[in-house]
Amino acid sequence: MSETQGTPAPAATTPDADGVKLVYILYFLGFVIGISSIAGVIVAYLKRGEASAVSATHYTYQIRTFWIGLLYGVVGTLTTVILIGWLILLFTVIWALIRCIKGFIAIGENKSIEDPATWLW
Repeated sequence: MSETQGTPAPAATTPDADGVKLVYILYFLGFVIGISSIAGVIVAYLKRGEASAVSATHYTYQIRTFWIGLLYGVVGTLTTVILIGWLILLFTVIWALIRCIKGFIAIGENKSIEDPATWLW
């Protein structure tokens, strides 16, 4: 905290945070325009190799969000004939939203994802 003003100094932003935010935005758009999620995962794969430590955790998290979400979506679609699939698909949408919101807030605060390999949040 700054002693003269009593407010905390702003955290330095990660130089490549814009790429991470772009992927999260593409994922959010994916709920309306599905193909944008594919663009998001491609960007994440391309940027991960040159990313800072903080951004690299986000890119890994985003890539896993795409592939795990695709898996959940396929399982949900295949099981809609026995009705449980609709619950799986609803869970998948909520799960993906939580992951994207959590990640977007974290990169805005210049924080890394604590466990980018998690299957949950």
